[in-house]
Amino acid sequence: MSVHDLRKEIDTIDDRIVELLNRRAAVASEIGRHKANTRTHYFTPERERAILQRLSALGKGPLPPEALRAVYREIISACRALEKPLSIAFLGPPGTFSHQAAITRFGTSSAIEPCEAIPDIFARVERGSCDYGVVPVENSLAGVIPETLDTFLQSNVRVVSELFVPVVHNLATNCASLEEIRTLYSHPQPLAQCKQWLRAHLPGVEVIESGSTVRAAEAAAGDAGSAALCPALAAELTGIPILVEHTEDNPSNRTRFLVLGYNEPDPTGRDKTSLMFSVHHRAGALFRAMAAFEKYDVNLTMIESRPAKVAVWEYVFYVDVQGHVRDDCVARALKQLKEQTLFLTVLGSYPAAE
Repeated sequence: MSVHDLRKEIDTIDDRIVELLNRRAAVASEIGRHKANTRTHYFTPERERAILQRLSALGKGPLPPEALRAVYREIISACRALEKPLSIAFLGPPGTFSHQAAITRFGTSSAIEPCEAIPDIFARVERGSCDYGVVPVENSLAGVIPETLDTFLQSNVRVVSELFVPVVHNLATNCASLEEIRTLYSHPQPLAQCKQWLRAHLPGVEVIESGSTVRAAEAAAGDAGSAALCPALAAELTGIPILVEHTEDNPSNRTRFLVLGYNEPDPTGRDKTSLMFSVHHRAGALFRAMAAFEKYDVNLTMIESRPAKVAVWEYVFYVDVQGHVRDDCVARALKQLKEQTLFLTVLGSYPAAE
């Protein structure tokens, strides 16, 4: 077949795809009407995960599974918006990794709204001014985000989903080569995470710290002979081209984000449960409390302590475990744990991220 014939075949396929997408959208709209009548949540991470897993298994190539999932995330986002347009709060400004996390989870068909601080995200979800919030909770290199854990003590929101976002830094500039760069703008965190690359490729360049990677990209866009270390989204939003991708020293670095809301996702068979609790201030109290997980073979994926802020030297423990609260082993472990704690709060059970 000639290129002309192949393109005609693509046009025919595209016509069929659009027809089927509109049929899918019509069904989604009908589901939205049912959800409105039954007051059901519009974002169901367990259902979306099942869809993506089923479609990935169907894919036999040449389209790779990750590309298929990316396409369907946007299809799901657009169809969900027909059910009900969702508003999503994230830690601003736009162009940050938090912004990328919100887009990755909810797609571009949602109204994604920046907040100045993590407690503001919790507050917007609690007040109902945003349907969901996306907050960073830990980084694979830097550890937990204390402000996120601390805010759970003053909030009743639940964790309904999680995702991991790779930390990828890029050198964005209007310069045609590295040799033309005289000034580098960036936030202190990317500067620390790209230290070896900068030493090897931009020695002697003047470094100016910015309040965010987005502000750095904006500064570089308007300053000849300068560049910025920033995420791809920040470069895209400011219109500055990327000269070098992946300038980070550790390519495995990633940040874990939590989605806040009031859902109670059903078990999927691969879930995670987040807890917070406090124990009596006496010898062996934490050991006896944690024994519940060993007894019922429940695996911990994170444990962190934070000051309780109600009494000196009192602490609250945050724990993530594998499994769902409806799983028998988790339910038994939590029952025993509760007997050994001053208080125990289940922050949520939700599908574990890939």
